Amino acid sequence: MSNEEDDLAPTTTEGYKVGQSRTVAELAALDQDDESLQRWKASLGLGATGGGIKKVVPKSLFLQSPTLPTPVTLDLTRPAAELAKLKNEPITIKEGVEYSVGISFAVEGEIVSGLRFLQVVKRAGIKVDKTEAMLGSYGPQPEAYTKVFATEESPSGMLARSGSYAVTTRLIDDDGHIWAHVEWGFKLAKEW
Repeated sequence: MSNEEDDLAPTTTEGYKVGQSRTVAELAALDQDDESLQRWKASLGLGATGGGIKKVVPKSLFLQSPTLPTPVTLDLTRPAAELAKLKNEPITIKEGVEYSVGISFAVEGEIVSGLRFLQVVKRAGIKVDKTEAMLGSYGPQPEAYTKVFATEESPSGMLARSGSYAVTTRLIDDDGHIWAHVEWGFKLAKEW
C-alpha cells in the first residue's frame, strides 16, 4: 500500500466484525409484532423507500465560518473531469478563523453501513492534518443527509500563507467501498 493509501485507510477496531448485510425489506419485516420497534424503523427510513442497488451519492463538500457570509461549496455532482480541476484551483480560506467542514450526500437503494469521512491535508507532500469521522449507517431517502464536523481554526502567519495545501477527501463504508474520492486544494490569505 502506498503512503497516500495508508493516509486514507480508515482505522480499524480490533475485534469488530461487519454484520450481515440485509436489505431494507428484510429489516422492515423483522419483529413486525413490536409496535415501538416498527416506529423506530420508520424513523430510520426503513419503509417502502428501499430496494434496488445500494448507492451513496455525494452532493457537496462545504466550508462554513461565522466570518463568512455564505459557505464555500464544492459541488460533487459535477463530472469527474471538472472535479479533477479542483486540485489545481485552490479555494481561499482566511487565516486565523474558526471554520467547519461539512458534507452532504444521498443514499439510494439499500442501507449503507459504517459510512466514514476521511480527509487528509498535505503541504509540500507532508501530512499536516487528518480528519476521520464515523458518519454511521443510513437508509435510503429522497432528501440528502448533511454532516458538519468539529470546528477548527485555520493557521495564520506569513509562513502559513506561503504556498498551498492539497486535500484528499474520501467517503468509504464498512465494506471498503469508496463512494467519493475528491482531491482539492486551498490557500490561506488575510481575507476570504
